[in-house]
Amino acid sequence: MHTVAVLSLKGGVGKTTVALGIASAALRRGTRTLVADLDPQGNATTSLDPPYTDATLADVLETPHRAVLERAIAHSVWSDEVDVLVGAEELQLLNEPEADPRRLENLSRALDELHRAPIRDEPYELVILDCPPSLGRLTRSALVAADSALIVTEPTIYAVTGAQRALEAIEKTREENNPGLRAIGVLVNKLRVRSYEHQYRIAELRESFGSLVMPTGIPDRLAVQQAQGACSPIHEWNSPGAQEIALTFNMVLAKILRSNRAGRHRVRSDEPEETTEPASQPS
Repeated sequence: MHTVAVLSLKGGVGKTTVALGIASAALRRGTRTLVADLDPQGNATTSLDPPYTDATLADVLETPHRAVLERAIAHSVWSDEVDVLVGAEELQLLNEPEADPRRLENLSRALDELHRAPIRDEPYELVILDCPPSLGRLTRSALVAADSALIVTEPTIYAVTGAQRALEAIEKTREENNPGLRAIGVLVNKLRVRSYEHQYRIAELRESFGSLVMPTGIPDRLAVQQAQGACSPIHEWNSPGAQEIALTFNMVLAKILRSNRAGRHRVRSDEPEETTEPASQPS
């Protein structure tokens, strides 16, 4: 089971679009996938449209026990092959800037449990962590739990600064909490190929990050919003723009799955679990 954190420390860059695009590519490939929606806005959960659950990821982060996991995971409307660890607004209450290091490991504990004993008949091959655009407990928990991290940016004047902050967060987590974590790429979203400004900003990114910048960006196409609004995988949206984007996500997924850091190894089994009370259930 490979776990990838999809992050940006700047809002509005289309991070959830990328997380869903990777999930769509995984579905097309036949890769059993879990999307964990760590963003309190809950856009990934909305687009995947799972049935109501009486627990959410907020409960899992407070009490990472199997019984809570089973209540917080549901099939997406896309397919039984793509499940959702359901997000909720209550996650914002857990997103404190400084969190107890033990609490940062709760997501790892939950994923370790899924790896040890899958909830469904088949184990997950890929877990996608859709992070919020801030470096609080939620994003830090994702980096502690992840095998790899994908940085999402857009070709604007703030692109280099935002990507640099995200890369620094990855490096700090690797040094302090998760030595197996690696950055697998900087992915440019909302790209207009004929824009001189966009090409200039991509050149800046390549100068700063070199080969870490992925060779193909995600073009700015209306099909993305249309597919998400219809709760449809981009690979199943019938338009030329959608198919162009789908091919790029296929390449991104292939790079993720080629990573040699696959497997749960985050939390030492001799450490006791965090056992705080579950968060309040959503109404």
